[in-house]
Amino acid sequence: MAIAYKINAPLLSGDVSDVFKSSGIKRPADDLDRIQRMIDNADINVSAWDGDKLIGLARAITDFSYCCYLSDLAVSQEYQKSGVGTELVRQLRAYLGDEVSLLLISAPTAMDYYPRIGFEKNDRAFIIPRSK
Repeated sequence: MAIAYKINAPLLSGDVSDVFKSSGIKRPADDLDRIQRMIDNADINVSAWDGDKLIGLARAITDFSYCCYLSDLAVSQEYQKSGVGTELVRQLRAYLGDEVSLLLISAPTAMDYYPRIGFEKNDRAFIIPRSK
């Protein structure tokens, strides 16, 4: 499997929606307009491709100097546990550089995954959840 990784490649909401649905991540996958806005307004989209098929995505918001919020890390189910998610994070970190910390909010089902790829658990975060 020769997976290609791209920084800020053009992405279509339908392809991203398919990855979200397949990955199990909870996103408004049926609202393609909202998905396209999420893609277009992210600072960094790192995508994983098997040929011309989008199979993974790391979507992030950052100031490129101090911090970066990894909003989405999604890999199509058939490619999970093959290192694609780990490589998406590695590519993102390499692009950002050593000065930038990477933060995320984990889904309960992924709490065991993130420490395996270098994240440290932090109990000092707060959130005001979205209403829709």
